[in-house]
Amino acid sequence: MTLRVSVVAGAGYVGGELVRLLLGHPEVVLGQITSDSHPGRVIATVHPNLRHFPALRFAKPADLDICDVLIVADREPSLGRTLAELRQLAPLVIDCGPRLRFRDADTFRTWYGGAPESADALATAVYGLPELHRSQLRGATLVSGAGCSAVASILSLLPLVRAGWPVLGPAVIEARFGSSAAGSRPEAASHHPERSGAVRVFAPAEHRHSAEVVQALGWPAEAVSYSAVAIEMVRGISVSTHCLLERPLSDRDLWAAFRDVYRREPFLRIASQRSGLHRFPDPRWTLGTNFCDVGFALDRSGRRLTLMAALDNLGKGAAGNVIQAMNCALGMDESLGLGFPGLHPI
Repeated sequence: MTLRVSVVAGAGYVGGELVRLLLGHPEVVLGQITSDSHPGRVIATVHPNLRHFPALRFAKPADLDICDVLIVADREPSLGRTLAELRQLAPLVIDCGPRLRFRDADTFRTWYGGAPESADALATAVYGLPELHRSQLRGATLVSGAGCSAVASILSLLPLVRAGWPVLGPAVIEARFGSSAAGSRPEAASHHPERSGAVRVFAPAEHRHSAEVVQALGWPAEAVSYSAVAIEMVRGISVSTHCLLERPLSDRDLWAAFRDVYRREPFLRIASQRSGLHRFPDPRWTLGTNFCDVGFALDRSGRRLTLMAALDNLGKGAAGNVIQAMNCALGMDESLGLGFPGLHPI
């Protein structure tokens, strides 16, 4: 099987990561890579890590042609075509942005303002997190990406949910973001003198990714309290979730629950050792990979639980997860093109 995969809005950080990963996918031929602002330019002028592919150039969005898979990489692209028109170009369309993440129009309006392009598309699209929706992804024709910190939060909480352990009060999530999560378009908050050395709370009481968490886990909205912090890091997401359990648990209970859910997952690593420098998840060891590292810690009462997760916001939080979802949708080994194990030290 050789698939022609094209990337819409390939000049952003997620677009560049998609191109990098697709170039290493054994079953893929890279098709067009479109850009509104850089048509005709060599891709390496925007993504310098791809200098050894001098033939790759950005195409005009209007020249987008038929392919096997079309991946929309921008959060708010000026496509000049409706979603329905894009679906005429490829049997599988995957949108990395927020347009298809929610299942109903009211939730979309609450968090993103305005009406979705297509309420039917919201109901049809599969939320592209394989660890949750692997069976629904098989044969899917429309797939949504997932928010980077939503992925980390969901995957840290999933063993607790699957084990059926009740939580008293809301799960309190604190997500720490590297600067690339804000995208490649400059703004005041990403200006170097403002961002450098920052530990800035930018969403203290709620964040749109919390809506993805409650939707994915089937929880009511009030079951999650979410805050977001910008930190001194370019790539990476680190999430800590604090839960008060209805009854005490032991480390053995938690290890059993996490192993039961994740022992066969190719991109989940449990990092929860009793000692050692690297005993808990750290986003540095996931950079450039599709791994999500998860961990946990209990206080002496056994009821106060801290769940941890770390991932690369451009990897498992975006491009890597999308390629994993694509592999699932097309019935391929979902690890194809995603074998990079990470680096140490960085």
